Amino acid sequence: MDPKLPDDQLKRLQEQRHEKRIVRKIVMYVGIAIIAIALIGSISSYFYISNALKSVDPDNKKAVKIELPIGSNIDTISQTLEDKGVIRNAKIFKYYTKFKNASGFQAGTYQIPPSMTIDDIIKSLKTGKVYRKADLQITIPEGLTLDQIGNIIAKNTDYTSKEFMKLVTNEKFIKEMKAKYPETVTKDINGKDIRYKLEGYLYPSTYDFFTKKPTLEEIVEKMIAQTDAIVRSYEPQLKELGMTPHEFLTFASLLEREATAQTDRETIASVFNNRIEQGMPLQTDPTVLYALGEHKDRVLYKDLEVKNPYNTYLNKGLPPGPIANAGRASLDATVDPAKTKYLYFVADKDGNNHFAETYSEHQNNVAKYIKSQK
Repeated sequence: MDPKLPDDQLKRLQEQRHEKRIVRKIVMYVGIAIIAIALIGSISSYFYISNALKSVDPDNKKAVKIELPIGSNIDTISQTLEDKGVIRNAKIFKYYTKFKNASGFQAGTYQIPPSMTIDDIIKSLKTGKVYRKADLQITIPEGLTLDQIGNIIAKNTDYTSKEFMKLVTNEKFIKEMKAKYPETVTKDINGKDIRYKLEGYLYPSTYDFFTKKPTLEEIVEKMIAQTDAIVRSYEPQLKELGMTPHEFLTFASLLEREATAQTDRETIASVFNNRIEQGMPLQTDPTVLYALGEHKDRVLYKDLEVKNPYNTYLNKGLPPGPIANAGRASLDATVDPAKTKYLYFVADKDGNNHFAETYSEHQNNVAKYIKSQK
């Protein structure tokens, strides 16, 4: 500050300097405010978008039917999903699909629950089927008996094998299944010699459950429902063959336990048919094991004499009911067997089957593939 300046100039200079300080403070405060607003805006935008990408209701697994017509674009699809309540925000969904470079959505009818994540919805729309990660998955292999299925249920759930067997032999439950699936679960399961009425009626497959603890009734019924769907798909062939669903499942179960390869199933089916036509007993070892109620590596001659309705060495025709749960290959072979004149077959130590038309040929096969290998 120059002390030689006149008082009026000095005062003006002081005022100018004061104004500059105020302006600088204002600029600083405005700058801070702008940065703060921008930061708050960014944070708000982040949480807004992040929230919009979350599932609508993680606990609501009730599926919502959604129709996506042919020709639907991403705008229509996004808005439909929001209107149906399975996504939170149509615009965010649209931009997210572009960010993920997701395209090729399939038209069709979808069953999508509000609990499904955005990424899973996108996968579903791209594949044309609902993509959901199951809370529980149970795989039932082909050829198992009810007892063995019970063990698998016990390993995968909190239910015991005893609880499982109690349910599948419960008359009230069986009656309910007959009422729900009358075309498949027929009165034939009431035969007096049948060990378990639902033996062979729990289709071998992988089952997904979208709740952590489905009831035991839900688990079993899902398997029976699948059997019903599968059996009914064969209705034209069964009608042509004059075969009932019970006979169909019984015959297929024998193939499931005997065969070691797809071609064997068709050929073994021809052997069984040829034997039935000639009034010969089927003489299949798996029925003896089922009659004994135990697994054995070798069936002994004394085992063949067990007096039991399931023993096809002593009883002609099919056993009273299925001895296991048959898969698709055995079901196919049952309705479309090979055309042969074979009446006999024997499996060697490697599981390969050798077929014969006459008993003498069969004896030669036994000598060559069984006795010579001992």
